[in-house]
Amino acid sequence: MSQPGEDTPPPATPAAQQVPLATVLREWGRIGCIGFGGPPAHIRLLRQLCVERRGWLDAREFEDAIAVCNLMPGPASTQLAIFCAWRLRGRAGALIGGAAFIIPGLIVILALSVLFVAGSPPLWVLGAGAGAGAAVPAVAVQAGWSLLVPSRRNRASAVRWTAYLAAGLAAAATIGAWLVLVLLGCGAVEFLARPGPRPGGRGAGDGDGGTRLHGFLAPAALVLAAGGGGVLASVAWVAFKVGGLSFGGGFVIIPLMQADAVSRYHWMTGAQFLNAVALGQVTPGPVVQTVAVVGYAAAGLAGALLAAAVAFAPSFLIVLLGGPRFGQVRASRRARAFLDGAGPAAIGAIGGSAVTLTRELTHPWQYAVLAGALVLLLPLRRGVVLSLLSAAAIGVAIALAAGTVSP
Repeated sequence: MSQPGEDTPPPATPAAQQVPLATVLREWGRIGCIGFGGPPAHIRLLRQLCVERRGWLDAREFEDAIAVCNLMPGPASTQLAIFCAWRLRGRAGALIGGAAFIIPGLIVILALSVLFVAGSPPLWVLGAGAGAGAAVPAVAVQAGWSLLVPSRRNRASAVRWTAYLAAGLAAAATIGAWLVLVLLGCGAVEFLARPGPRPGGRGAGDGDGGTRLHGFLAPAALVLAAGGGGVLASVAWVAFKVGGLSFGGGFVIIPLMQADAVSRYHWMTGAQFLNAVALGQVTPGPVVQTVAVVGYAAAGLAGALLAAAVAFAPSFLIVLLGGPRFGQVRASRRARAFLDGAGPAAIGAIGGSAVTLTRELTHPWQYAVLAGALVLLLPLRRGVVLSLLSAAAIGVAIALAAGTVSP
């Protein structure tokens, strides 16, 4: 049972006391507007604001919050933004700060969705989409590679780690719609394989915060999965998988969405899905906003708003219900063990998504753009936004010069 004051943030630093909600709205909205570059950029901006510039949080607490958010399903940088706002002004701060962080990028990506998912977009838009879409598999490779080395360094068992990685890769490349079950299964296997206390017993440093925070998502998952017919119910289920059942970073959502949006429900063509992923990468704010493009393709503006609301709701719930227990989660061996299984599987899934995304390329010149993007992102270490915009510019040039995207 909750104790008095359990759902309120711990005492803030002196600099953080009495921070106005208007300040939270302004500062988190600013990050939402300039946060190009995905989670690394978001974390850097939040650290500069909350730790270095304003002194609202100390460095240790900020680093611990990053670690806990990485243990949770869903978009880690979004949860970190919500948590930092919650630490300053409690639930009101979490709601206002989280919304301010999400909404600017959501507006931009919805406006671009109208342009790129239209039935007959202009030729230059087709060229830009085909060019940027050709570079998307390279972004997936880069995202997976950036996570591979740290994960391998922290593995508990080389054999199990390799098996989880291979399982995630194979599942994403072949049975994307069921990838969630593979991620959860790998987490469960590693949980059971670790020595130590099991549920019902408790050892030092093994709090139940991780179990509670993961567990509260299960009833919602069952309700949505049983939702049955109707486009909006299907959109809500896809969005919930993205926001509530994905582990391992933003790009693991791609195979989760692609199998449903393109192959199962046929809301989008493969080319349109590549455009959606590219839009999620070049707009500010969380990469998870890609799901709004899928929702728009399925059911217009209502589908887009529903998809965004369902995808981000678990992040708010994790902080609002679990924020006071973040310290327990950080120390929980059970939560750590689960992620040590689900995490490598998620990295493998990101690699597998590169395979399925490459299958969607339909024009010969796109493979040359893909090769160029791989060079930019890996050996030259250029940014994702620059690489996608360069690929889009090449696509526009080809389309305008040839009068078609299939010269």
